[in-house]
Amino acid sequence: MLELKNVQINLSLNDRNLVDNFTFTLNPGDKAVIIGEEGNGKSTLLKLIYDESYVEGYCQHSGQIIKKGTLAYLPQAFPEEHLDKTLEEYFARTLLTQNPHILSRLGLTLAFASSNQRIRTLSGGEKIKIQLAKILSQQPDILLLDEPTNDIDLSTLQWLENFIASCREPVLFISHDETLIENTANVIIHMEQLMRKTKSKTTVARSTYKDYVKARNLAFDKQTQIAKKQRCNHKAQMERWQQIYNRVDHEGRNIAKSDRDFIGGALKKKMKTVKSTGKRLEKQSEDFLEIPEMETAILTQFDQSIAIPQGKMVLAMELPELRVGGRLLSGPISLKINGPQPIGIVGRNGTGKSTLLKKIWDVLQERKDITTAYMPQDYTEVLDYNQPVIDFLAADARKDTITKVRTYLGSMKFTPEEMLGKIGRLSGGQRAKVLFLDMVLKKANVLVLDEPTRNFSPLSAPEIRATLKQFGGAIISVSHDRKYLSEVCETVYELTPDGLSLLSHY
Repeated sequence: MLELKNVQINLSLNDRNLVDNFTFTLNPGDKAVIIGEEGNGKSTLLKLIYDESYVEGYCQHSGQIIKKGTLAYLPQAFPEEHLDKTLEEYFARTLLTQNPHILSRLGLTLAFASSNQRIRTLSGGEKIKIQLAKILSQQPDILLLDEPTNDIDLSTLQWLENFIASCREPVLFISHDETLIENTANVIIHMEQLMRKTKSKTTVARSTYKDYVKARNLAFDKQTQIAKKQRCNHKAQMERWQQIYNRVDHEGRNIAKSDRDFIGGALKKKMKTVKSTGKRLEKQSEDFLEIPEMETAILTQFDQSIAIPQGKMVLAMELPELRVGGRLLSGPISLKINGPQPIGIVGRNGTGKSTLLKKIWDVLQERKDITTAYMPQDYTEVLDYNQPVIDFLAADARKDTITKVRTYLGSMKFTPEEMLGKIGRLSGGQRAKVLFLDMVLKKANVLVLDEPTRNFSPLSAPEIRATLKQFGGAIISVSHDRKYLSEVCETVYELTPDGLSLLSHY
């Protein structure tokens, strides 16, 4: 069992509250997903639950976390200190040999787990599986998973979906994959930052994700409608009251001296009644429903003037083979893109999708007749984490550019501290927003995107998809996001060891 009582989390840097008086119990059979916008503290909460030492130095916390049984934790990124180990070394001193069913449950073999293959050479999906194998060998009572869908291919994603749905242990996880959440979660924990990130709100709903979103929107609309009607009616009542007050006051000021004794007393009594009514109306407003605030996803739109002529050649690539170092990844590759095509590339881990996309970027960035922007899977390829956000986006340091960048960042809910702070202090989703904003500012008409939605919350993802769907240029992307592929990409290719082939349907 896992129980949280009155948990409070504040960032040490600026004392911003991430979690306020949060109480929750994870029960047997629960598959609870933590959702929320970028930078709202989802990973921090999960780390604190597992081991409070993981958050020391950057946040303060209070409240009770009651843990009965063994908790196992899958971090967002594979630990650097294990990357150069062999699989045999990684699994040393585990109980896998006595529990081969754990490996088979994950689609792995004992021969694989006992091999001398180095972890650094494994695919993203294989790294997820060996971590799960290791923590399951501890026979945990509860699983804590931080974005396990990152860096895995579609087949592994579908496997992970089935694993979470059928898992015997209760699971508390973070994911940005809407389809996986829809198919697995039966508890939703929604972390929000309201009132310009000055107020935190955590909502728990024991329902499916679709039902939660539907109920949330209905409740928001209903409360907004009632609250606005109350204020509208009250405004009309106050206007009528003000007219009566002004009339009685006017009558009192214009009584002839001869009539003051006869009429004045009645007017004073009438004014007393009018003032009493005014006080009653003012008091009524104290009981009005609040106009609710909902944390909404905001992504800056691309300029509507961006376009590529239908017949323009964007890419004509012919590769006899795709290699990394001396390793052959894939056979002959032929890819031609004309006009404003949005294409997606899928394939198993290890076939070289990111390698191919990087080669495409290397070719396109040399072109002078198009403006290309690149969003790699590893943001450090294009971002200096020690550079302030403003300095990256306003590289020319012009006053008007800085003002424009600040305006855009403010609309995307960046605080002044985050705007001036280093990129490395941002969450993955916030860094993704910075890259999107850079594309907008450059007015790029060709986007090369490697897993563009991987760091956005499931509530942000629909807006990301809508923005890219309306983009007037060309998009060349690698993704395992099923909704992105079906809604944004007009054409989907599959990369296999034999080359690149067009999928007839997706």
